[in-house]
Amino acid sequence: MKNREIYQNPLIDRYSSKEMMRVFSPDNKFRTWRKLWIALAESQMELGLAITDEQIEELKENQFNINYDVAIKREKETRHDVMSHVFAYGEQCPKAKGIIHLGATSCYVGDNTDIIVMKDALEIIKVKMLNLFNVMSKFCDKYKNLPTLGFTHFQPAQLTTVGKRASLWLHDLFMDYENLEYQFSKMKLRGVKGTTGTQASFLNLFDNDSTKVYELEEKIAKKIGLDSTFPVTGQTYSRKLDYEILSLLSGIAQSLHKMTNDIRLLQNLKEIEEPFEKNQIGSSAMAYKRNPMRSERIASLARHVITNSQNAAMTSSSQWFERTLDDSANRRIALPEAFLATDAILSIAINIFDGMIVYEKMIQKHIEAELPFMATENIIMQAVKNGGDRQELHERIRMHSMETAKVVKIEGKPNDLIERIVNDKNFMLTINQVKQLMEAKNYIGLAPEQVNNFLNEYICPILEENKSLLDIEVTLRV
Repeated sequence: MKNREIYQNPLIDRYSSKEMMRVFSPDNKFRTWRKLWIALAESQMELGLAITDEQIEELKENQFNINYDVAIKREKETRHDVMSHVFAYGEQCPKAKGIIHLGATSCYVGDNTDIIVMKDALEIIKVKMLNLFNVMSKFCDKYKNLPTLGFTHFQPAQLTTVGKRASLWLHDLFMDYENLEYQFSKMKLRGVKGTTGTQASFLNLFDNDSTKVYELEEKIAKKIGLDSTFPVTGQTYSRKLDYEILSLLSGIAQSLHKMTNDIRLLQNLKEIEEPFEKNQIGSSAMAYKRNPMRSERIASLARHVITNSQNAAMTSSSQWFERTLDDSANRRIALPEAFLATDAILSIAINIFDGMIVYEKMIQKHIEAELPFMATENIIMQAVKNGGDRQELHERIRMHSMETAKVVKIEGKPNDLIERIVNDKNFMLTINQVKQLMEAKNYIGLAPEQVNNFLNEYICPILEENKSLLDIEVTLRV
């Protein structure tokens, strides 16, 4: 039973997935600390230090049964979380007690764990992005030929297609995915750098044999599953890494915020609609309402991710020399929350596109209200072919357009521009000729082809390469 008398983080209670919460859980953190201590001791033993197989086995036997009560009690006395867990681990491993954390500083476990955790969290983000690509690409393909009004300045412009517009959303996310892949390619462990990054303690342990110090880093990185370590650090890895990763998450949030802004506007126009469940309530007062709740939630959480990246920027810029501790409390909040919120908005986006509704007749109605204006140039061209005078026809169409605009805006009547043109003998156009000129598909340019090219050349290869990660189920808790 939850304690309702104290604050509960909504990211945990309402929004993020269990898999992402596990990555940032205390259990995962402290088990990773112990994994790093085991890797350190094993590597030191392999390089000739007086550490035994028996000690290593003792450490491994107790990696997962963390005695939190001992660590918590000790931290109250020492005010030092790492040394409290060294003490607690030593209580469980009396034979290995003397070699735990040998030569290391707190950032050996703290910083390396943060990197490992963020890498694991990025794996979850990647899977969510791939599954969003999957449902969005199907939507783009399904509606690539369906004409719709394009908007610039939220004013009707030339036509596009529903699928082409969605491809713009998908392309933004594709750019984010490229950044994610780049970040994966350059992920490094902090390694074993010592108190100020000089590795002096490890050089001393290995009797000034620098080769063994470098080998120690290589061995630990390999055991942990990363290819390399940062070439130089202070006591901490550069906090610019945090900024780079939170900027990546911010980019994803920006893309989803922009996308859901468009969806919310289109839902107002009744052209598309996000899923609305049978018993869902849109408004406590207005029972008829079908609010775009999911899109609004994405926009809301996305803003948190976007602003949170500034936390990392300020932390990175304000560090002193080889280390200062004013980053610690901030990072405990900023890093997990950025991932938890990004995880949540990706899940919601998958849910939206898995059940997005498109109202084709409403889209067609909006096209019919505006297309006559857009078709005027083509109408002039055809009338000239029929023997008309281009300058005279241009003036006639200008006058008819102004009269039609007055009828539509002031009197609230339907657009009658085409009727006016057909009845104007100067144009010498038959009703059939005008109808052909009014085919919406004639005004969408290369939109369908662009969608095909984008999906086939960029998105489908990614999905094919990662097909084992597709078709996950996402569940929205509220």
